[in-house]
Amino acid sequence: MPKNTTRPAKPPAGHHFKNLVAAPHFVYSSPQNSPTPPPPGVDAAVIANLVLTSANSKTLTETLLKPRRFRWSTDLVDKTLKRLWNHGPKALQFFKILDHSSHYSHSSSSFDLAVDIAARLRDYKTLWTLVDRMRSRRLGPNPKTFAIILERYVSAGKPDRAVKIFLSMHEQGCPQDLICFNTLLDILCKSKRIEKAHNLFKIFRGRFRADVVSYNILANGWCLIRRTSKALELLKEMVERGLSPTLTTYNIMLKGYFRSGQIREAWEFFLEMRKRKCELDVITYTTIVHGFGIAGEVSRARRVFNEMVEEGILPSVATYNALIQVLCKKDSVESAISVFAEMGRKGYVPNSVTYNLLIRGLCHAGEMDRAMEFMGKMKEDECEPNVQTYNLLIRYYCDAGEIDDGLGVFDKMNCEHCLPNLDTYNILITSMFVRKKPEDLIVAGKLADAVVFLGTSDCNLHLTCILLRSRIKG
Repeated sequence: MPKNTTRPAKPPAGHHFKNLVAAPHFVYSSPQNSPTPPPPGVDAAVIANLVLTSANSKTLTETLLKPRRFRWSTDLVDKTLKRLWNHGPKALQFFKILDHSSHYSHSSSSFDLAVDIAARLRDYKTLWTLVDRMRSRRLGPNPKTFAIILERYVSAGKPDRAVKIFLSMHEQGCPQDLICFNTLLDILCKSKRIEKAHNLFKIFRGRFRADVVSYNILANGWCLIRRTSKALELLKEMVERGLSPTLTTYNIMLKGYFRSGQIREAWEFFLEMRKRKCELDVITYTTIVHGFGIAGEVSRARRVFNEMVEEGILPSVATYNALIQVLCKKDSVESAISVFAEMGRKGYVPNSVTYNLLIRGLCHAGEMDRAMEFMGKMKEDECEPNVQTYNLLIRYYCDAGEIDDGLGVFDKMNCEHCLPNLDTYNILITSMFVRKKPEDLIVAGKLADAVVFLGTSDCNLHLTCILLRSRIKG
């Protein structure tokens, strides 16, 4: 069981039930059928919560479109859409309502966000309707719009459809060029469809005049699936075609060797880079620090980190994050905290990744009280806890059987206007399913209702809720 002397304050009995039934903390707490609008200067968090809490579409429409109630701007709309990111149907509802405003017109960036949300939901009818609307308003679609669409089709397991869309871009008024071609290659490679990307490259490299970026993308793709020999073949071909490798090329290969567990080859490659007088950068050293550390060679990772400073190359926050991750996994969280303190002394400002690494390390060590303290420190560095931060703490509390403490963190999350995502609900509902307490039925049921109401659905999650209800009834 985790050590915990400063747990979240336990709420009175029934507290969570009230939050979930009446006015969830994660939404703007006004009556659901008649939302009271915030003042004109309100921020995106409150507007997002207003959208989430309103069960009455007509009332919400009247509220959002009422003249002089809100000062709509591209920045405010985009921020609100991002806040609603994990609640796609609600985000699209908000976008569609504002599309009927007589005092505001959506920008291309807002359309791109809506296209991305629709594509992520695999609502392709809405996606292409949005694209048509962009064209009619002469706002696009542009290469960025198509990059979003291609990535979502590939991630949905439709790479062939993505290629067809790429080849028909010109029909939508967006001609293909080398940058678009490289974008498609990158999307395919990062989804580990490297062979399809390579075949496409061989067909079209002449038409688009493939450059060093094209080769780097493919080399990285082969390295992602631990085929460093294929990446090397590409580099040889690149040189034969008169293209010179860049530092990015070498860094890709270096990372590929480490990813494949070829530690000796990685070190020899690094020494060869030095021998050839390559201008090593912070990415090179960060790759080595992380690679040695993950391989369990913590002392070598530290030594390279120190050598980097001696060479006059200043570490970045990413370098410190790599070292902190290594120490948390392979050494001790106390060593990681010492490095964190060093960051502060040297004037580096930690980011959410830094804090999440340390919080995970403390949770893993059972130091839940200190993990909570570190989350409290985030605001001192102007770094808001994100959904991953809260999910980490909720998961570790629930895994230790401290579900009430997990719900306490959930309440804190909602009070801070950090919207839960599907993982948040999965963690809590699954934990209640395992614990099987009768009172969990109410909380789990209301959480499941929230999932449906917010437009977030998952078959496994709902099956868990059904099993939970039937088990308690039995």
